[in-house]
Amino acid sequence: MPTYIYAITGADHPLSLNGLHGVGDPPSALRTLRTERLAAVVSDALSGLRAKRRDVMAHQGVLESLMTGGATLPMRFGLVGPGDDEVTAALEREADAYQERLAELDGRVEYNLKAGRDEDDLLREIMTDSPDLRELNERTRSGGGHDDRVALGELVAREVTARHQREAGDVAARLADVAARSSHAEPAPQQFLNLSFLVSRAETDAFVAAVRREAEQRGDAYTFTLTGPLPPYSFV
Repeated sequence: MPTYIYAITGADHPLSLNGLHGVGDPPSALRTLRTERLAAVVSDALSGLRAKRRDVMAHQGVLESLMTGGATLPMRFGLVGPGDDEVTAALEREADAYQERLAELDGRVEYNLKAGRDEDDLLREIMTDSPDLRELNERTRSGGGHDDRVALGELVAREVTARHQREAGDVAARLADVAARSSHAEPAPQQFLNLSFLVSRAETDAFVAAVRREAEQRGDAYTFTLTGPLPPYSFV
């Protein structure tokens, strides 16, 4: 039977699973696969498993419990291996890489930060800063031709992209000192930033405060959404 994988830990992890259960209905029983250097928490993989809230919460609960006991490599919901023997063989084959990553994640959690800016506010700034764009905009509003409208749209789109990139880089740089690492993901259309940060548990208050200061300094035209602490999925 295929094996559902929740997490990988060091062999010395306490692996306290009392009171926990796996995904599925009825919930699957958890078990551990061990090698000399590593361990994996797994269960049977049930066919037709979907990301229902019950199962996602069960998966998350296993990870959160393991993280309180030591360094844990969290696997994303739905990761399935061919079987116990194959998972054990992978633990042995990739032991050096897994142990290196466990050392990096030990005592750290993930925060995800998404940021967006009011579109009208950004467009006003662009027009204020660019006399050429203002002139082109006036021509299109006073009956300019198709070519002018196309040129205006292209110029504005390029400027929006450039400013989004600069602001994303600026925010990331300002928060770099309170995070061990960051991982970029593609932002949603109305956002300019989607970054995950790897943060020491001892520094979480300082990191949250730094994000709050950044949001306050940028003002009401900006929306910052911070989620965490989370298992460090983005850094596995």
